[in-house]
This record gives sequence, structure tokens and C-alpha cells, in this order.
Amino acid sequence: MQRKSLISDECPIARSLERVGEWWSILIMRDALHGLRRFDEFSRSLGIAPNMLTRRLNALVEAGMLERRAYSERPPRHEYVPTAKGEDFGMVLISLVAWGNRHYAEEGASVELVERKTGRPVQPTLARADGQLVAFDQCVLQAGPAASAGMRERLALLGAKP
Repeated sequence: MQRKSLISDECPIARSLERVGEWWSILIMRDALHGLRRFDEFSRSLGIAPNMLTRRLNALVEAGMLERRAYSERPPRHEYVPTAKGEDFGMVLISLVAWGNRHYAEEGASVELVERKTGRPVQPTLARADGQLVAFDQCVLQAGPAASAGMRERLALLGAKP
């Protein structure tokens, strides 16, 4: 029981997956970040059952990823707009696109991220706060200021910096 608590309470990956790790939630966020806003738009795009779409939209609103805004009083209708937290999720989606293209698109990429101005392909990268690029193999996890003793122990097992 302690292990589950440590993983879900402190691990940023586990915390994130609790909120958006479900298949439909990720696809709803993809569509919302591409401009879809209304229930019928999500339904048409995804082919998702209405009851499942309602549950996932409510969960994303509760998680602070989407904001529900009324656009009609009669009948009552809402649109779902990404919050700043939801907009930040775009980087996760772009990383999934790049990873999926690299490993699961034997026939070639069906979607690519390109620079708007030039149309040239773009890849997600890691950079320091000053903008200097850093290779993934030059990075290591380390315990943050709020890490518990249990998290520090877990990170030590992974070879992370104390």
C-alpha cells in the first residue's frame, strides 16, 4: 500500500496519468487543442459514446484541463476550452506524435509537426532555461525539494541524483 501511495502521491508521471491517462481523455485533449469545442464536434471526431464523452469531459474539467463555458441558455449548451494547464499538455501530445512516428509508422508519418512559416519538420527537444539544447542522455532525474524519504530512496534505486 505504501508503494502505491508513493507512486500516485509524489510521482509526476503517475499524477499526470491519473488525470489524463485514459485513452479518450488524451484524444479529447488532442481535438480541443486543435480547436474543437462542442460536444457534437468531439462526438463526430472521435465516434465516442455520448455517456463516455460526458464522463471524460467532466473529468477533464475537474482536472483543470478544460473549462466549461455556456454558449446557449435554451437549450443549455456548453463548449469546452483548454485552460493554461490544458494548453501545456500540447507538448506531451507532440512528443507522442514524434515517438509514434519514429516507432509505429512503418508506412510513413500520417501527421507531422512542421514550422508554420517554412513547413520544415520540427522535433521535440530538451533545453535548459537559457535555451541551450541538451541531449536526453545528458539528463538525469534528481529528487526535488518536496521529495519524501521514500521518493529519494526510489530515485536512488533508479540511479538518480540524491
